[in-house]
Amino acid sequence: MIRITVWNEFAHEQEDPDIRKLYPEGIHGAIADFLKKSGEDFKVRTATLYDEECGLTEEVLNETDVLIWWGHMRHYLVPDEVVNRVFEHIQNGMGLIALHSAHQSKIFEKLMGTISGDLKWRETGDKEILWCVDPSHPIARGVGEHIILEQEETYGEHFRIPTPDELVFISWFSGGEVFRSGCVYKRSRGKIFYFRPGHESYPTYYNKQVQQVIINAVKYVYTPAEEVPYGYGMVESVLK
Repeated sequence: MIRITVWNEFAHEQEDPDIRKLYPEGIHGAIADFLKKSGEDFKVRTATLYDEECGLTEEVLNETDVLIWWGHMRHYLVPDEVVNRVFEHIQNGMGLIALHSAHQSKIFEKLMGTISGDLKWRETGDKEILWCVDPSHPIARGVGEHIILEQEETYGEHFRIPTPDELVFISWFSGGEVFRSGCVYKRSRGKIFYFRPGHESYPTYYNKQVQQVIINAVKYVYTPAEEVPYGYGMVESVLK
């Protein structure tokens, strides 16, 4: 069983009636719903910014194998104490899937070691084609060579992030921009996957291929407890 916590800022859905109509249970609810229905051995819970300690207490994180993070408007409201707690769990093997505007979240920037919010953007409902550039990658399994989204927010390079350890998807937009949209990083024992699409105004998380990418990513960034490497401390000589 993989234990998943889907975290969402949960601001747009409460403040904008059109977005609330699109995601009546919140973006976190929509993601949790397809994960529960995936047929995989997933145990799914949700948390939001407005829960106590942002819903990311030590107890919750101790029971989380993979954390999915969506944020946009309220990154600054996540306390540093919570960010540091999540950071430590990722270092110790918890997987992270950062969605869409989570590139600018405190936790993603801390993991990247850079101001990763710097990129070009435009919200005009352009078509996006996500091209799979590594078809052998487990995150791309069953997805096909590309995903077409008729309307999405446009992101464009340059995207100020470290060179990904593994690049799975590159996006092209009808305005001509390109963007690294599926990036894998490894930080100590933890694995991170950044996946670009998912603007709150569009029904992206109902797209079956997008759902498949997220399902695959959960399984890829998951590190079973028995596979977590050795710990840290005083070295004992292995030479006799």
